[in-house]
Amino acid sequence: MAAEEISLGMRVRYPRTGTTGSVVRIEQVSGNRFAELDSTHLLYRIDLLIPAEESHRVKSAVREDAKDIIRREREYTAGIELQESLKNIDQSCEGGG
Repeated sequence: MAAEEISLGMRVRYPRTGTTGSVVRIEQVSGNRFAELDSTHLLYRIDLLIPAEESHRVKSAVREDAKDIIRREREYTAGIELQESLKNIDQSCEGGG
């Protein structure tokens, strides 16, 4: 997000952690602009923030990906590859100690 687009009170999201909050302070540190969020009271680089309204689209894409992963894993566990792999182990639990 461009620094000019952000304002106090604006709801934003930090996509790397999913943190969402309202901007309570804007500060410049070492040539970078940061915004403090009310939810964490931490500073986040403004260029890495997105408007909070976009978070719904990101979450739905993540959920769809998770559904695909679960489907693939269920297919794998029902398949021959896993059964063949299990034949090659002796079911012992060697703790090494």
